[in-house]
Amino acid sequence: MTDSQVKNTNIITESYQDLSARDWRRYFSFSTDHKVIGIQYLVTAFIFFLVGGIFAMVIRGELITPEADLIDRTFYNGMFTMHGTIMLFLWTFPSLVGLSNYLVPIMIGAKDMAFPRLNAAAFWMVPVVGVLMIASFFVPSGSAQAGWWSYPPVSLQNPTGQLITGQFLWILAVAISGVSSIMGAVNFVTTIVKMRAPGMTFFRMPAFVWTVLSAQIIQLFGLPALTAGAVMLLFDLTVGTSFFDPSKGGNPILFQHLFWFYSHPAVYVIILPIFGIFSEIFPVYSRKPLFGYKVVAISSLIIAGVSGLVWVHHMYASGTPGWMRMIFMLSTMCVSVPTGIKVFAWVATIWGGKLRLNTPMLFALGALIMFIFAGVTGIMLSAVPVDIHVNNTYFVVGHFHYVLYGTVTMGMYAAIYHWFPKMTGRMYYESWGQVHFWLAFIGTNLNFLPMHPLGLQGMLRRVASYDPEYTFWNVVASLGAFLLGMSTLPFIVNMVSSWIQGPIAPSNPWRAIGLEWLVSSPPPIENFEDLPVVISEPYGYGKSDPLVSNLEGIIGHSE
Repeated sequence: MTDSQVKNTNIITESYQDLSARDWRRYFSFSTDHKVIGIQYLVTAFIFFLVGGIFAMVIRGELITPEADLIDRTFYNGMFTMHGTIMLFLWTFPSLVGLSNYLVPIMIGAKDMAFPRLNAAAFWMVPVVGVLMIASFFVPSGSAQAGWWSYPPVSLQNPTGQLITGQFLWILAVAISGVSSIMGAVNFVTTIVKMRAPGMTFFRMPAFVWTVLSAQIIQLFGLPALTAGAVMLLFDLTVGTSFFDPSKGGNPILFQHLFWFYSHPAVYVIILPIFGIFSEIFPVYSRKPLFGYKVVAISSLIIAGVSGLVWVHHMYASGTPGWMRMIFMLSTMCVSVPTGIKVFAWVATIWGGKLRLNTPMLFALGALIMFIFAGVTGIMLSAVPVDIHVNNTYFVVGHFHYVLYGTVTMGMYAAIYHWFPKMTGRMYYESWGQVHFWLAFIGTNLNFLPMHPLGLQGMLRRVASYDPEYTFWNVVASLGAFLLGMSTLPFIVNMVSSWIQGPIAPSNPWRAIGLEWLVSSPPPIENFEDLPVVISEPYGYGKSDPLVSNLEGIIGHSE
């Protein structure tokens, strides 16, 4: 699509406003519109993100001094367990599913998801999961306290002798979350394979769609293992089976295999769509095509395939035989090859481009920098000697949070700012966005960088008190956590005020190339009255090739 065509699209559709899409009541009702469901996912996930963030600040408040003097140790155990659980199962997964729900059908030229009712049902399981998690704080036993991985035999301890315990509710919630995600994965894969617009071949799909497809394939082959493990753990806890209970002849290591067979690939389920966001944003704000598009696309599938062969690297210290350690060390290192290809492609895309440092680009660049750092420490952790040395220390916590917050959450912010005008029909306030970025970037590094020296010095994770020699880095980390928490405020102010009274957004405010930018902001109910006919590859910046053959018809129906 040429620059002049981009400009014409803006002029023609600038005055269009779908008022029904602005009706806030749509977002609190049962809807089968993929765009409504997408925003429902995003808003719900962000609410739980705030809850998980408050838990994190309580934890860092406890750790700002060596003594356990802020909250009860038992409550502290529940805090870090629920912080990890909520951030994973109620923030990262749902928010990325929400973004994918909103974008994938439009990006491939479809009117909706393949199974709209299944899509809605999968979303409404998420609030149920959240209510069960929060409700666990109010049962007599208190919330689950065995950490977000709930290893037996710790997770099988039930001193109260009651059936309904915090751990019971935790396992039930995780099992429901697994069912919801499997339903979503079936829907995404079917939609991408069967509902692409005419001419939208696989190698004309945006890189974001490739990453969503790869991530959802992982869900299909990995999630049944975790869900089965959760159900078996539930039986051990409630009806006295002995799958994992060593006192009854069970094997707790089996649970670790079932857990990590999914839960390490789950990192790629989370990170792959963020890679897709990078691949969409860097070309737009660099005004250059995505370097090596086809290789970047195939790399997503390779990462998905290799991700199923690396889970044992979480179990080096679980009595794993030496030969198995070597195999999984090598397979884990292999993931860095397709990942490195992507990083090289993004840098090559940015290099020499006409950079526009708008808020989405700042967040994407910040996330990429922190991902590269996390990648380096990740390769270190794949090596058996290093992993054994820092096993269960804050080094692992620091690495994990550079992935989960430094990369995934910062990448999500980039996506939200980039597609906010498309979703709401309003522009956000750029100055608030810049303030948000710098507070978040500084806060993230202050919070999580000190965890690396702490881990190398030997500080264990999940402790409420520690030796005074670790005080300095803990104080720095806690101050960073409080700054990071405060950084969320300008984001909330920006999003709410912009959605209510921000400047009207044109259909294509960033002069981007893609089907979603051809329709009005926000898009009509079924996206396209006439399906687009795609005739060229994406990312044609600086080229004269049109993206679709029926541009006038699409724009005409959007007026």
